[in-house]
Amino acid sequence: MKHKLGDKLYYSMGEVAKAFDVNPSLIRFWEKEFEEIQPKKNAKGNRKFSQQDLKTIDLIYHLVKERGFTLEGAKIHLREDKTETLSKFELIRKLKAIKSELISIKNKL
Repeated sequence: MKHKLGDKLYYSMGEVAKAFDVNPSLIRFWEKEFEEIQPKKNAKGNRKFSQQDLKTIDLIYHLVKERGFTLEGAKIHLREDKTETLSKFELIRKLKAIKSELISIKNKL
C-alpha cells in the first residue's frame, strides 16, 4: 500500500483505491478476476473491504504491479503457493518498513 489506512473493520472503495493509488475500476476488475477478494456489500450495493481483503489486494498489487506478473500468472501463483507466497510477501513488507525506518534515522543523524 502506498498510503496507510487506519485500523477499521471495513473500508470503502474510495479508501482502498486511494491507499493503493489506483482507480476504483481496477479494484472492481480484480474483484471479478480473483475469487479471493470478497468484499461485503450493503443494501445500496456499496463495497466494504475487510482487513483480509486488503491483504489480498496488497498481495495482488505486489504480484501484478511490482513484480510484473500477468493476471493469469498471479492467479496460478495465489492458488499454488498461497501460504508460502503470503509469508514471503509479509516478510518483504516488514523488511521494507525496517529499511525506511533506518533511512529515516540515518537522515536525522
